[in-house]
Parts: sequence; structure tokens; C-alpha cells
Amino acid sequence: MNNIPTSTHKVTIVNRSDSLGGAAVVSFRLMNALREIGVDARMLVVHSTTGSPHVAVAGNALSRKYAFLAERLKIYLNNGRNRADLFKIDIANTGIDITRHPWVQQADTVCLNWVNQGFVSLPTVERLVKSGKRIIWTMHDMWNATGVCHHAGECRNYLQRCGNCPFTRLAASVWEKKRRLYADTDITFVAVSRWLADRCRESSLLRNADIRVIPNAFPIDQFGFTKTFEGGPTVVFGAARIDDPIKGLDIAIDALNIVHSQMPEVKALFFGDIRQPEMLHRLAMPHTHIGRQSPLGVQLAYRRSDVVLSTSLYETLPGTVIEGMAAGCTPVTFDSGGQTDIFDNGVSGFIAEYKNPESVADCVINALRDSLPRQSLHDEVARRFSAKSVAQRYLSLFNE
Repeated sequence: MNNIPTSTHKVTIVNRSDSLGGAAVVSFRLMNALREIGVDARMLVVHSTTGSPHVAVAGNALSRKYAFLAERLKIYLNNGRNRADLFKIDIANTGIDITRHPWVQQADTVCLNWVNQGFVSLPTVERLVKSGKRIIWTMHDMWNATGVCHHAGECRNYLQRCGNCPFTRLAASVWEKKRRLYADTDITFVAVSRWLADRCRESSLLRNADIRVIPNAFPIDQFGFTKTFEGGPTVVFGAARIDDPIKGLDIAIDALNIVHSQMPEVKALFFGDIRQPEMLHRLAMPHTHIGRQSPLGVQLAYRRSDVVLSTSLYETLPGTVIEGMAAGCTPVTFDSGGQTDIFDNGVSGFIAEYKNPESVADCVINALRDSLPRQSLHDEVARRFSAKSVAQRYLSLFNE
């Protein structure tokens, strides 16, 4: 421990949770990685399960519940009372006043991450900036660059001015609030992939903003890359919820059925929650669904597999691809986000034609027939995404 550099910088990372969701997991990893290089980093959340002494919960039970419900109610009353789309957008009209929390008051830098669903409001962000704190806002999706949505999809309104929104009539007014906030405050934005940075730089809200690119931190060194299960070639597909429409499970099933017709010895392994298990009944390929897994369980799932498949329609930086490569799996995915930040197409992985099951199947077959050395795949993502290297890049940003 004596050779760990020290820093007098105090950093508070603000994220809705320290464990639930991709942004929560990588934010917690970043905090620990910063602490390992000597930064006094802490984390402020509204939902905590890790038990870390460096994580605090903001507000009280009543204030947290009120802020969450007040935002959802306003969305519900302005989206045609459509419950199906209730959590597809955020308007940041209300939240918890974190400016009074001692960890925020003591911090030199406040690093906002995923702070939606009634956690941090836009007025609170303005007060944070005007308090003299250095504000760094790490973007895990497109919400900062749009009026209300987290992924614009095929919509291009965010390039000019959000309006005529399919989700809510509030989009234009929230866009205007963000425009005024960004114009009057000094915020450094961090995109977790070049793809996300490009979308933000072309947006009407962030085209003149200070945007850096720093990827998420991953515990690459914890992933062994030796295959642990010799049960034949296996394709792994995982997500927090595998039948979330964004994950493209239907496309994956269509592609795997094609693979099965040509390589009947191949099996599929799924991990993560599923609300419609009957979707897997359509898959002809022998398969196993092991449900939600601990971090160790996820690592073991990858080590049982040869190919990691991601058919997500939108991804800012697909963690399953990085984790799968860290365990020695060849990736097959779309170029629908930050995938080209992770591997070189045709060299260390395969990019399929968007939403094309036949192309996905061809890529899976090529990945299985021309398997790459597992250690080389591990080493490639280690160079790009190790927690220490990411923490050092954030420290350089803090010290500017």
C-alpha cells in the first residue's frame, strides 16, 4: 500500500443506486478504483445494498418517496396516462436537495452519474454549480442531450429542439430548462463511449459543451479466461432483464435458430431476469436460463461459453461485451453504440448488420469456427477498460 499515490482531492459520486443497474455498478467500481489510487472518493445514493462505509443514502424515506412519486405522477398525467412508457423518460422536475449533505459540501468535485427518477432535479444541479463545486456529469445514455428520453432511437428531434415527442408533451419545456442550465453553468460532461460523445456533440443542447470520453471501469483482472466447462460450443446472452425490448431477444432467438440448423452441437446460455419466459420456448437450440446471477456467477457463465452475443438495439457501452471478452469470449454484436470502442471488427470480434438475424447468425458461426485465443481477448479489454487506467483518467480530469 505504500506505493499508492495520494491525492488531496475530495470527490463525491452521485448515482441513484450503488448496485441496481449498469450505471450503478460501474459508478461503484469507479469509486473503489479512485480510492485505490489514493483519491478520497465517496458515493451518494438513494438506494444502497453494498454496505460500503464509503456510500451514504441521501434524504429520508419520506423525501425520497415523495420526489420519486411526484415526478412519476407528472409524467403519467402528461403522457396520455400510459403506464407502459412511465419509466422510459425523466423530467427532473423534483428531487432531493443534496447540496446540504456534508459529503457534497466537503467535496472539491461532484461527479453526477445516473441521477434520474426523482433523485437530483435540474434546479439542484444549478445550485451545485453556483456553489463553486467542480461539476462533472458522466453520461451513461442520451438523456443529457435530449428533452426527456434516455435513447432517442430513430427520432432526430434532439438535433434541433425536442418537440412533438412520442412520449410526452413535456419534452419541449424540459429541453428549454436544460438549455438554460447548460448556458448558465460550467459543467464538464463525460461520455462513456465515442458513439455517445458523437450523439451529444451533434445535439442542440450539447454541441457547444465540454465533452470528454472516458469509458466505464471494469474489474478485468478478476475475470479468468480459461474455459471451465467442456460441454461443447456455447453462446452466452445476458442482461439485467433479457426480455427488455431494447435487448433484442427476439432477434437473438431468430439468429440462434439459424445457427442451430447449421451447427446443432451449439448450445445457448442465458442469465438475467425475464418477465416473459415463454419467449425462450421459440428457441430450437438447446439452452439453459440460469436467472439473475452474482458477479461471480456472471463470470462463471462467461467462462462456460465461447461467444458472447449482444443484440441490443441501443447501447452506450455494452458491459456484457466487455465482460465476455475479459473471460475469453468472442463478441458478436451490432454497431449500435460504443461497440467499436471495445474491439476491432473482424479482428477481435464481429459486428453484424443491424437488426438482421441472418447476419447475426453468420457472425456467430464465424466466431465459433474461427475462435480467437481467449487470453488475447482478455488482454485487449484489459488495456482499454481496467479500473486503474479509468481511475487515472478521471484523476487527471479532476486535477485540471
